[in-house]
Amino acid sequence: METIRIGGLELEFLHSKDDTEASLDMFRMTVHPKARMPVPHYHESWDETVYGISGTVTFRVAEQDIAVGPGQSAFIRRGVVHGFDNRTDAPATCLCVLTPGVLGPAYFREIAALVAAGPPDPARIKEIMLRHGLVPVVSS
Repeated sequence: METIRIGGLELEFLHSKDDTEASLDMFRMTVHPKARMPVPHYHESWDETVYGISGTVTFRVAEQDIAVGPGQSAFIRRGVVHGFDNRTDAPATCLCVLTPGVLGPAYFREIAALVAAGPPDPARIKEIMLRHGLVPVVSS
């Protein structure tokens, strides 16, 4: 199992496109309180299902807030703008399943390396996101 840390975000890959013949990507995600999260975005080629394990992660999906706590879930269809954060004072963990398996851990590794090197260049983040099929959306 591979763990990737990006600031206040921790991802533990359980399965990826590489070991599922591109059927799915599955990772446990821990979001620390008040941590900076990715910009709102959408996925071009996969759907995302999130299942709450502990704490509460709030997903903003198509302009609607969905609090995902233990035993709750959210489905995010490809093409739908979304983002997420932890608005509480305790870490929150959820299971994320991406179908089909298109993303894999490479995107997260690249972003983690960029963030670890110092304040990341937004243009570089956008380039990495686009190359991996995530389309950032800047709110107006």
